[in-house]
Amino acid sequence: MEHGKPVGQVFSYYQSGIHTADIMFNSSGILHRRRDIETSNWTSWSELSNHYEMPLAEIEKKLPEWNRINWQSGDDVFTSRGDHYQRYLKVEETVGGDQREAWVWALRKATNPVDLVIENGKVIAFMLFGREGGSVLVKPGCERLTPLKLWDDPRLSKAEYGVNHLGRHDVVTRDGIRLAADVWLPSGLPEGKKVPAILVRTPYGRRDEQLGGSRWLRFVNRGYALMIQDTRGREDSEGEWIPKVHEMNDGEDTLNWIARQSWSDGRVGMIGGSYLGYVQWAAAATGNPHLKAIVSYVTAGTPFVDLPRKGGTILSGLLAWTFMMAEQTMNSEALERDDWDEVLKIRPIKDIPQKVLGKEIPFWSEWMKHTDYDEFWARSDWSRHGDKVNVPSLLVSGWYDDNGMGTTEAWEMNEKHGREHLRMILGPWYHKANTTRDIHDIPFGNNAIRYDLDLLQLRWFDRFLKEIPNGVDQEARVEYYMVGENEWKKSTAWPPEEVEYTPFYFHSHGDANTSNGKGKLLSVCPGKQPPDTYIFHPDDPAPYLIDVSENECSVPENYREVELRDDVLVYTSEPLSEEMAIAGDIYAVLYVSSSARDTDFLVRLTDVDEQGNSIRLSDGIIRARYRHSFTRPEWLEPGSIEKIEIKMTKIANVFKKGHRIRVSVTSGAKNLAFPNHNTGNDPATDTEIVIATQRVYHDSKNASHIKLPVIQKRGI
Repeated sequence: MEHGKPVGQVFSYYQSGIHTADIMFNSSGILHRRRDIETSNWTSWSELSNHYEMPLAEIEKKLPEWNRINWQSGDDVFTSRGDHYQRYLKVEETVGGDQREAWVWALRKATNPVDLVIENGKVIAFMLFGREGGSVLVKPGCERLTPLKLWDDPRLSKAEYGVNHLGRHDVVTRDGIRLAADVWLPSGLPEGKKVPAILVRTPYGRRDEQLGGSRWLRFVNRGYALMIQDTRGREDSEGEWIPKVHEMNDGEDTLNWIARQSWSDGRVGMIGGSYLGYVQWAAAATGNPHLKAIVSYVTAGTPFVDLPRKGGTILSGLLAWTFMMAEQTMNSEALERDDWDEVLKIRPIKDIPQKVLGKEIPFWSEWMKHTDYDEFWARSDWSRHGDKVNVPSLLVSGWYDDNGMGTTEAWEMNEKHGREHLRMILGPWYHKANTTRDIHDIPFGNNAIRYDLDLLQLRWFDRFLKEIPNGVDQEARVEYYMVGENEWKKSTAWPPEEVEYTPFYFHSHGDANTSNGKGKLLSVCPGKQPPDTYIFHPDDPAPYLIDVSENECSVPENYREVELRDDVLVYTSEPLSEEMAIAGDIYAVLYVSSSARDTDFLVRLTDVDEQGNSIRLSDGIIRARYRHSFTRPEWLEPGSIEKIEIKMTKIANVFKKGHRIRVSVTSGAKNLAFPNHNTGNDPATDTEIVIATQRVYHDSKNASHIKLPVIQKRGI
């Protein structure tokens, strides 16, 4: 202590541009002082006790070594603890009249990486950015050498208010159910001042969404009201929890409740990811006039396009989430199991919760009652109401987001109706967007993590809730990450206007030296060969490479070994003489027959390097009975040739010179979807199995192919 004050290394802690705390590392441990959220006054220094998103204890352990490292020794640095840092961005700023230079060092092969800012061989800042927020821990006076300088924009709402927690309020829905919510208002507002509101609706627990009062309260500091609500049947809200079914009406009732409050100016924005994205589109589907802005992250889509019935299948990959949500309060520990192989084999499917957990999961049982798209599923389908949806919308998703089709649906619905003020960002991300530069050993650039998403959220709300002319609506409508080049691109449309959809046809015969040894060719010229045949055993489906416990069902993986199976047809291009870039949605057109009256087909696009590694880019699955319509299933006529079109997931990728383009076709997706028993029976109760003979045709009349959104086409 010096004159009664603690002594040590002091850093300022910023969350989304707001100085919320000071952190001190000294010989006795970690001390902190916080800005009181209600009064904005600073507390006294004390031992660390509050939750921070930044891993402060880990930083304390590593800080001495970081400050001893020779950061000039090269562009890659490895610490004694195994951390790998890469030199990333050079920062030059004039601070206090002095020209200063620093480097951002990006942490590789880590989830939620803490990047470093190094000046003169010493750490001056730590940076942690994620899907919906960002934190910066910085030495005072060094702020402009970090992304905090982006928050100096004079057009941004200022963080000039404290926070007044109004406590719990219940919204009574049209059918008498009480939905629990907490409300916060900016403190220090002029008498009678009305403000716009930010609404967060969550099934995961409204207290968890606060993350200790830090995650969304930043909007209150900047002059917005905030409401966080438990959705129906979750935490403190009444009613029965059936995912998606009640969110349109409940969302509208909540919007109307907000608009009636004395503090409300009648303008509401919504924000959140995954299910928290879904509820935004459900509310927008009502056409409610109070919803003025959406910030939709990795949104869940409609039932048969996204989940739980993707392509008409029943998603087994969703079981981890189902178990986690089995009780009224979320139990994240239920995700983790080491017996998923055994669990996914249990039949009938409808009995899995009872046999594994010893209890029924009511919403799972309800799902199992509705084999086809009926009125039950229609209640969850916001895409049917696109004529009513007209809200300025910022969409964020990634190539490997397992809810990525939800963002595609939302974009296309708005485009169909000519909506203005639509913007989309697509990164090299899985569902936990903007949290890693490496997914399952597939590396992306250091720029895979963006430092500006939370800033963009505020700018979007400022523009459309406060009508501040900040120019956010004049910027590029689409930003997307080109895998392979590892660069961000801009476009006025999606797919980009320069895309030309090009068919690549399947052939039975080709280069016998293809990297998987199967010798089938993919070419821009149609084939004229007999069909290819495989046998599909529902009790031994081809694996879909995911870890069910991870709850990430669309990751990039190496399918090299899977493609050697007899029940996987593989079509591979010749090595490319020049690189080829694609960007957009992928479409497969299959001409197929089956010996069964119902079955599944899955098509996968991969990028094959010179060593034969086959990395997943995109795929799509369809249950054959729904090949024409989800609402009117039709059995296959065994042996009859059928045209089946499959919309696959979106991607932007550069196939490098010497790489090959590969398309595989199979009928199984073990781990992702329960296999079709090929019987045509109700999949929820079926215990019979029929082995199916599948044929894929590629003659002059029935030319199976995949359509790729080609930007550059050279030397194919």
